[in-house]
Amino acid sequence: MKTADDWQDYEILATSDGMKLERWKDVILLRPDPQVIWKNGDPYSYGGVHAAYKRSARGGGGWDIKKQFPPEWVISYRDLKFKIKPMGFKHTGLFPEQAVNWNAMRAMIEGAKAENPEREIKVLNLFAYTGGASVACAKSGALVTHVDAAKGMVERAGENARLSGVNSGIRYIVDDCMKFVAREIRRGNKYDAIIMDPPSYGRGPNGETWKIEENLFDFVLSCVKLLSANPLFFLINSYTTGLQPAVLKNILTLALKGFEGAAEAYEVGLPTKEGIVLPCGASGLFTGK
Repeated sequence: MKTADDWQDYEILATSDGMKLERWKDVILLRPDPQVIWKNGDPYSYGGVHAAYKRSARGGGGWDIKKQFPPEWVISYRDLKFKIKPMGFKHTGLFPEQAVNWNAMRAMIEGAKAENPEREIKVLNLFAYTGGASVACAKSGALVTHVDAAKGMVERAGENARLSGVNSGIRYIVDDCMKFVAREIRRGNKYDAIIMDPPSYGRGPNGETWKIEENLFDFVLSCVKLLSANPLFFLINSYTTGLQPAVLKNILTLALKGFEGAAEAYEVGLPTKEGIVLPCGASGLFTGK
């Protein structure tokens, strides 16, 4: 497991009974987490909670406000800044555990730029959400194409980029990722690195369905057609319960067998003040030679 253990503005204070208690700078939130199947006290007894997300028996849920706090605020990670805003379905607009992958990608980009300062490093970020990875890569000098089907999330990515001092270097695309990739293949465009964070399940505007178990491998094969001759990396993130890291490693190993490099896979996690690590999904990373 790789652990995002160098945050200053974020930490998990406690975990128990399906919930995690988090500090997002000065705001304390209590959110559900399916991995927390143990009991370690009553998470609702913590006196400093600003809001708790409560699920509804009819599906979905909402925020129970305990103490007043700003509707949105900014947190920092190293030289990056992100807007935090509690949204529907328990989200805040950022996945802090991905900091371990931001660090790795930035190191590879900066290493390649140090070897050849004139090199343009083009990164394609698919299912790119609010742009944590896009901002991290652009901050290190990459040219990023950021693609997500949700206009609001793409707009938030632009805000995060500006907060981080990234005023150029990111191209924002509101589109279905599979359709965008198909068009890029026809155009003959190439990228030095690809990032994807595909959903477990999704439905397109014309009734198309996406199931990660059925569609991921073929989609990765399509994306491989967009790689340059000597790619820097290919990263797949997954939050699908039951999808083991080794599955992601196998997909990358088989799909990129024509390229020099090696794949690895690992859980990503966050430390808690209880002295344990909360698992937060899996990543597969192919690193080129």
